[in-house]
Amino acid sequence: MTPRHQRPLTRRKLLAGIGGAAVAAPAVAALAPHALADAPARTPKAAAALPLTLVNDSGSFGNASVHVYVVGNAEGRQVRLTPEGTLAPVALSDNGPDGFADYAIDLAGGGETRLSLPYMSGRIYVSLGAKLKFKVVTDGAGDPALQYPAGWVPSDPNYEVLHDCAEFTYNSSGMFCNTTMVDMFSVPLSIRLTGAKDQTTGTLRDGGRAAAFDAVRRVPEFERLVVDDTRIIAPGHGLDAGLFAEDYLAPYIDEVWSTYTGRDLRVTTNAGTFTGRVRGERLTFSGPAEVSFGKPSTRDVLFCDGALAAPNDGTTGPVAAILGAGFNRSTLLASAAQPTTDPASFYGTGLTNHYAKAMHAAAEDGRAYGFAFDDVADFASYIQDTAPTGFRLTLTPF
Repeated sequence: MTPRHQRPLTRRKLLAGIGGAAVAAPAVAALAPHALADAPARTPKAAAALPLTLVNDSGSFGNASVHVYVVGNAEGRQVRLTPEGTLAPVALSDNGPDGFADYAIDLAGGGETRLSLPYMSGRIYVSLGAKLKFKVVTDGAGDPALQYPAGWVPSDPNYEVLHDCAEFTYNSSGMFCNTTMVDMFSVPLSIRLTGAKDQTTGTLRDGGRAAAFDAVRRVPEFERLVVDDTRIIAPGHGLDAGLFAEDYLAPYIDEVWSTYTGRDLRVTTNAGTFTGRVRGERLTFSGPAEVSFGKPSTRDVLFCDGALAAPNDGTTGPVAAILGAGFNRSTLLASAAQPTTDPASFYGTGLTNHYAKAMHAAAEDGRAYGFAFDDVADFASYIQDTAPTGFRLTLTPF
């Protein structure tokens, strides 16, 4: 399939602010998953419910201790899936006496749990041992909107709850879905999509969760991102929380800027090959169009935003995505031709995104969403099908 860094990139920017907005202000008015706000849309037709199967193979929690939430957008409204397989708009009246809405779907008493998924775009959250606390608020347009869990924020009411999520868009064009570690990693999840093909991603190697926790703990600059045995916080959020050095990648960024002051950097996208050099403190490319970037900060690299923001213009956006991947995978100095596609060359320097490195090392297929541009060269835990017949989410062994 076409690499998604060469497709529209709106979903990254939309998702980057969900965590902070969910805690500090009324929730965003539109939820678009990391993978899929840019999923192609066709003329609407009657929605065909997609069979959704939930499987608890965690080995650590019984079905009674697992709670599922399917929340997101449909037809311009924020909605949640009911256990009956219908969509209900979120409403302020959903908040209970404790101030939170209980949207939990409990698993069947034993075996698999089967639901029906109508057309929508959103997230499937799972929580183990305790329920999540969603809150319905009023957004800037006066409409009901959800505040989502932000497991990287100690003041969030869900901080102590073991939880994670997968992301999807299901519409008339098909099913587009991924497991994500862009914000944090906690619960090992696998997704299987059947239809024109039979695809699975997200499965961890035996002992993969523990190995990921251990790998991040072993790097002094990253060890504070590990929260007990509950989760690993992504370094961008760790930086915002004071748990990660804001200048961690500065030496590498400086060396990239110095190197490409005296030589060309070539970046190939669907639009063609861009050739760039640093001129006047900006990395400026010529080719199908002229695009340029200011020197990014560590935060810009980790969030793939700021100086590396990717607009939906078919030129700047794809180049920004490839640069962001090159910085996170520390491949920009090793090769002047990007994107690098050999995973053996990724994360090969001491100064790299060790969090993303650990996520990929833990994955059975080597694919993970360790940062927002991890889909460059198709290394993200993402699958799609234009003729889906079933979607399966599995809590895999801890």
